[in-house]
Amino acid sequence: METGTSENAGQTAGQAAGEPVWIGLPPGLLRMRRLLLVVWLGLLTVGTGLLLGLLAGPGWAAFALLPLAVLLWGWPMLGRNWRSWRYAERADDLLISRGVLWQEETVVPYGRMQLVEVTSGPVERHFGLASVQLHTAAAPTDARIPGLDPAEAERLRDRLTELGEARSAGL
Repeated sequence: METGTSENAGQTAGQAAGEPVWIGLPPGLLRMRRLLLVVWLGLLTVGTGLLLGLLAGPGWAAFALLPLAVLLWGWPMLGRNWRSWRYAERADDLLISRGVLWQEETVVPYGRMQLVEVTSGPVERHFGLASVQLHTAAAPTDARIPGLDPAEAERLRDRLTELGEARSAGL
């Protein structure tokens, strides 16, 4: 997690004012998503160009530039999406914020958590990433934090489980 000294100073001031301390996602998630974008759209561009070039002629092969245009559009969009994801641990709940055009903020009270799991698929493991999935009593309030460092994901899982047990025992 990269935070500059000016951000830390702002977080300390915000924390004193009662605002949550937001934590962004690590840059490894952005690298992974951009690599997947390049691989899939690169293969689609080459495949479309070869297929249309052989079957319909060289003029039709120009349609292979469409996936390339999507790649050029998707590259900055992935960056904007990655920057929009953040989470904050508060005294009674966990906040998760995400979204560029449609911003969404999820509040998960610790006492409502039933299960907190850490998952990591093969691509995530290759990039040294893991996701935290939060399951609550009401399925619509389930939440997910993708692309965390595995140590941070495990720390967050243990802390949320501990706080969830403490809050539900107090009910």
